[in-house]
Amino acid sequence: MGAPYEGPLERVDDYRWRIPRGYKAGMHVDGLIYADARLIEQIRSDRAPEQVANVATLPGIVGHSLAMPDIHWGYGFCIGGVAATDPERGGVISPGGVGYDINCGVRLIRTNIKQKRAEKRISRLIDNLFENVPCGVGQGGRVRFNKSELRALMEQGVRYVIDKGFGWAEDAERAEAQGRLGDPRPDYVSDTALERGSRQCGTLGSGNHFLEVQVVEEVHDEAAAETLGLRVGNLAVMIHSGSRGLGYQVCEDTLKTLRGVPEKYGITLPDKQLACAPVKSPEGQHYLGAMRSAANFAWCNRQIMTHLTRESFEHVFGRSAEELGMSVVYDVAHNIAKLETYEVAGESRELCIHRKGATRAFPAGHPEIPDAYRAIGQPVLVPGDMGRASYVLVGQPGAMLHTFGSCCHGAGRQMSRSAAIRASKGRSIKKELLGRGVYARARGRTGLEEEQPDAYKDVVQVVDVLHQAGIARKVARLRPLGVVKG
Repeated sequence: MGAPYEGPLERVDDYRWRIPRGYKAGMHVDGLIYADARLIEQIRSDRAPEQVANVATLPGIVGHSLAMPDIHWGYGFCIGGVAATDPERGGVISPGGVGYDINCGVRLIRTNIKQKRAEKRISRLIDNLFENVPCGVGQGGRVRFNKSELRALMEQGVRYVIDKGFGWAEDAERAEAQGRLGDPRPDYVSDTALERGSRQCGTLGSGNHFLEVQVVEEVHDEAAAETLGLRVGNLAVMIHSGSRGLGYQVCEDTLKTLRGVPEKYGITLPDKQLACAPVKSPEGQHYLGAMRSAANFAWCNRQIMTHLTRESFEHVFGRSAEELGMSVVYDVAHNIAKLETYEVAGESRELCIHRKGATRAFPAGHPEIPDAYRAIGQPVLVPGDMGRASYVLVGQPGAMLHTFGSCCHGAGRQMSRSAAIRASKGRSIKKELLGRGVYARARGRTGLEEEQPDAYKDVVQVVDVLHQAGIARKVARLRPLGVVKG
C-alpha cells in the first residue's frame, strides 16, 4: 500500500484531520480526512493522504479535498476521495477522480425469506448463483449486445434492459439518478470499448466485486428499516460491480487523449495521474459524455444481474421472485463525477463532484431521493468484507454541509492484494469463511485469498465515524451467509 505518509495531520475534532494547504506548493484548499484516533494510525501507514494533498492543487477546487474513513491508495485520487470543482471558475474534471471502473456501485435486494427457512439451502443457492451469474476475469455473459444496441443501452440507461424483460419497472425508481445519467454521448465511446462491453453486460467481474447473500442481523433505526423493507432475520442480496471492460477502456482512452492537455490550459500538476481538463473545455466535455455512457452501462449490468439473481432464487425456493419479495432497495454509484448544486460562500453554485470510492448520502427531503424514501434520507450501501458485515445507512444533513453529499463506500483495504495472498499462504480462506458461517465460491485461483477479511479495515469503525460525525445514520447491519467472487 506504499510507504507511510510523513506529512502533517492536524486534529480538527474527534472525526476529522486536516492537511493544511501550506503543506504543499499549489494547494488551493486544505485536505480533510474523516477518521477517529484508531483509524488515523492505519491511514498514516499508507501514502493515500499525500494524494489528498495532491488533489487540493486541482484548478477550481472548492471547500476541501476530502477523504472518507475507508481511504487507501488509488490511481491519482485516493480511493475514498471526494473533490468538488467549480466549472465557472476554471474547475476541472479528472478521470483519476472517478477511476477505471466507472460507476462501480452497489445494489441491495431485499426478500421476505427467513434465515431459518433458508439455512439448509444456502450452499445450493450460492452454487446456483455461481453458475447463473457469470463471474471472473474477462468472463462474458449469456446476454449479448451489438454496437447499435450498446449505444441505445448507454443512451437510455437501465430502462433499456428492463424493457427487454430484465427486471421490473419499479427497479429503475430505486436507483441513483433512476439508473441513467443525463447527456450521455455513446458516440464518444470507442469501438474497442464497445467490443469489450458487448459480452459483459450482466457479469460480475473479478477483484473486489461480489454477489453476497446476507441476513439482516441487527436494526439500528426501526422506522427507517421498515421503510426500506429490512427486517431482522430476513435474507437480502448485495451486488457489487461496475462497467467492466467498457468503463475501463473509456478511462484508458481518455487518459491517452489527455496527455499534454493540462499544459495546453496552463495547468501544473504534482502527479501526472491527476491528468485533467477544464469541465467546460472540449476535452472535458468529451470525457463527461463518455463517462456518463459507461455509467449507464454499469446500471444496466447490475440490472441484468438482478434478473439472474431472481432466477436463481426462484429455482432454489420454488416460488416466484414476486412471492419472495425480491424488490430492489437501492442502487448507488461510488465511482462517478456529476454536476450537482451546493451552497458555497453563501451562493448556490453548480459543481462537478468527483466521488472515487465514495457514495452519495443525500439527507431527507432532497429532491433526487425516491418518493418512498424522501422522509428518511437516501439509502447508503456500505459493504464490509466476506467474513464480518455490511451496513445500510441513510444520508444526514451534515453530508450537505461538509462532504458535498458524500459518504464512504465500503470498509476500505488495509492490505494490498499481493500482501493478502502472501498472508494466506498455508491457509484455506474458504474453510476459514465456512467456520464463520459463510459459504464462498470463487472463479479465480486467488480470489478468496486477496479478498480475505483481514485485507480490509473493520467496517464497524468506518461506519461509526460517519454516523457520529452526522454524515450518515446507521439503519441496519447485514451479515454474510454466502458469497460469489470472481
